[in-house]
Amino acid sequence: MERRHNGPRRHGPGGPMGTGERAKDFKGTLRKLLQRLAQYKWSLIAVIALSVGSALFSIIGPKKMGEITTVIFSGLLSRLQGGEGVDYARIGTLLLWLLGLYVLSAALNFAQHVMMTGVSQKLSYSLRKQLAAKVHRLPMSYFDHVTYGDVLSRVTNDVDTLGQSLNQSLSQIVSSVTTAVGVLVMMLSISWQMTLVTLCILPLSAVLMGLVVKKSQKYFVGQQKYLGEANGQVEEIYSGHVVVKAFNAQDDAAREFDRTNAMLYRSAWKSQFLSGMMHPITNLIGNLGYVAAVVLGSGYAASGAITVGDIQSFIQYVRSFNQPISQVAQIANILQSTMAAGERVFEFLEESEEEQTVPNPVAIDGIRGEVAFEHVRFGYTPERTIIHDFSATVKPGQKIAIVGPTGAGKTTMVKLLMRFYDVTGGRILIDGHDIRDFDRNQLRLLFGMVLQDTWLFGGTIAENIRYGRLDATDDEVMAAAKAAHAHHFIKTQAGGYQMEINEESSNISQGQKQLLTIARAILADPKIMILDEATSSVDTRTEARIQKGMDESMKGRTSFVIAHRLSTIRNADLILVMKDGDIVEQGTHEELLARGGFYKELYQAQFENAAA
Repeated sequence: MERRHNGPRRHGPGGPMGTGERAKDFKGTLRKLLQRLAQYKWSLIAVIALSVGSALFSIIGPKKMGEITTVIFSGLLSRLQGGEGVDYARIGTLLLWLLGLYVLSAALNFAQHVMMTGVSQKLSYSLRKQLAAKVHRLPMSYFDHVTYGDVLSRVTNDVDTLGQSLNQSLSQIVSSVTTAVGVLVMMLSISWQMTLVTLCILPLSAVLMGLVVKKSQKYFVGQQKYLGEANGQVEEIYSGHVVVKAFNAQDDAAREFDRTNAMLYRSAWKSQFLSGMMHPITNLIGNLGYVAAVVLGSGYAASGAITVGDIQSFIQYVRSFNQPISQVAQIANILQSTMAAGERVFEFLEESEEEQTVPNPVAIDGIRGEVAFEHVRFGYTPERTIIHDFSATVKPGQKIAIVGPTGAGKTTMVKLLMRFYDVTGGRILIDGHDIRDFDRNQLRLLFGMVLQDTWLFGGTIAENIRYGRLDATDDEVMAAAKAAHAHHFIKTQAGGYQMEINEESSNISQGQKQLLTIARAILADPKIMILDEATSSVDTRTEARIQKGMDESMKGRTSFVIAHRLSTIRNADLILVMKDGDIVEQGTHEELLARGGFYKELYQAQFENAAA
């Protein structure tokens, strides 16, 4: 079942989009990549062997062609001198050898290409799997400063770049090195003097390529990073396009994207321009060697030092020698984007994770739902503490309401309770056990949560409700929907429980989405229920009906209700009034009103606003 997030997406101020600096650790990234490839060592050994074999067989080809040229040239001279002429039987034999060599070379090359494609795709599959699993192990604080689009870019674009680059470059490196060494040996066997002249040109080519690689690396890094930032902006604007249009912010959004797109364009243009210079540079250097070989070879042929066929073979080898040098230059270009992408992938995989398990964890069996906050302190950043000294005790089965002005720390307390964040001081206990003594996943099985921001995925209504407990039967799904007062609206939809919710869940209303998330939480049947403004998106009449269903479903279950509409929590067993990160009052609705404190001010202010 495919699950897609259709709820509002929240972003931090942006990922670490650099200004095109060089890779932080090029060698370290290469070492990590090689360590990843070590698990495919036998396949890689086979790829290397096949590449070497393919290159060697293709190297012998020009030598055979030179022999054919020599046989033809010698035959023509013999005929002019009254001899037997061209030995066509010898030529036929050489041609069959040549055909066999090239066919065998092509077959080995095809086999290594198939194997290398398998290795690169397995690596990409493995990395994506690890990245997807990593997302679930990252602390919530990570997503406070990195956009979802940047994470998506690492999982898709960067892994694609890594896989495609490996597929193109690894076998080419082996083939190019083998070809260069083999061709050099063949050239030396023909004429060491001509070979020496050709090699004298190479240092110039190496120096020029090194300069280009050094200059282009920082632009490849910038290209990958700005691509991630552009993805983040597109994802954010697209998911919030209704808000963008409502506030006529299309031009601002377009200008912001244009700025990022311009930076991406500059980095991409410079990286591609510089990398594109490698091929003409190597061609120019190669042609100089080619001209030198032709001039020198002609002199040797005229003096009878070498045959005409050897000259032809040598010229072909010069071309063949320049080709792997050019390929190495192109591979160096590819490696720039490979290392830039690999660095971003490995950085993500090495991010600090939440501790998922603890030694000797507390079992959740038999948990009654007693919750105690003991002098809890917390801040999202060390410089800014927002929960100063929070203490409260909740008995099993109690309904606790948390109220207070915006920014008082109500939702933060819930996040601490579920260990989305860890307290910086004090502790939170469940049945007398510190929540840090539970395995994190086990702890969260105790909770059911309904947020103000709905979260649905592309699928049927029944599948979205069943997300609360995947093994639930159809009858249990329907019972949960009835408890949440969602059954009636579901039956009026085309297809009922089997109606498909589209990708943006725009084919049902916001209130209906909220009803489905409430039904999902009821189906989970948790020990502790958390409702964070759960009925804020429904009308007053529906809210009253849901409240009755929720009260019924929460009997015998500890529940925390965060609410701004104080009329909905008058029947709470205990109301905690928060202000500036502390509990300033606590008691029942009647007790707090009789006390005439901050709660009464909030309560009266709501009725005055309603009357106005």
